[in-house]
Amino acid sequence: MKHHIQYSEVISQSYHEVEIIDEVFPLEKFAEICGHQPDWIIQLIEYDILPERATQHESPSFLQEDIQRVRKAYRLQRDFEASLPAVSVMLDLIDEVNMLRKRTTKHV
Repeated sequence: MKHHIQYSEVISQSYHEVEIIDEVFPLEKFAEICGHQPDWIIQLIEYDILPERATQHESPSFLQEDIQRVRKAYRLQRDFEASLPAVSVMLDLIDEVNMLRKRTTKHV
């Protein structure tokens, strides 16, 4: 099984830095980590709950940060018996509130 690691590299004449950003998981492994079926994960992409990171000929890939978003989506769907379109809207609103809170605390 292939594992990919996303990283950034800065090179100058006197400086060289490599920063590992995140491990990239293929669909099957990501679904296994999250405890869900790959089909459900694909639905999350279709409803813009998870970002589309695949090119035309690749299967979807996921980052560590996506695991938390899947968990939130599952809890919202389970706790509120919400459809995936409703979960998508709820997550967008939660993201917006969090962004506004961060912006507000910067100005205080």
